[in-house]
Amino acid sequence: MKLIATFIFALISVHAFSQDPFLQKDYDNYEGRADAITETYNSELALSSKQELLFKKKVAEFLPRYDKIREAYEGRDMLNKIHSLGEEESAEMRDILTQPQFRLYVRMKEKVQPLARVEN
Repeated sequence: MKLIATFIFALISVHAFSQDPFLQKDYDNYEGRADAITETYNSELALSSKQELLFKKKVAEFLPRYDKIREAYEGRDMLNKIHSLGEEESAEMRDILTQPQFRLYVRMKEKVQPLARVEN
């Protein structure tokens, strides 16, 4: 019993302290970033293969748009535009995901794809 408990604890610890690949900025292209983001969501959403493909394409479609906003705007204006784009992305994800998956996606999105922060 101790061996099983130790094994479970080790698995949880490794998962809890692992780095999130989607937060790292060393990707050469949007495809790699989209793969990492999709993989993170897929671990919780259990996407079908068709959903996974559509989800990844949608994420890859929005990533350059987020980056352009971050480059062109600052402060609250940037946050407002990113928030609007995030709502648009979520609305399009509603067509890909089932209702239970979509509810979980919305809850996960704050952690997986956080908004930028405004420094005063």
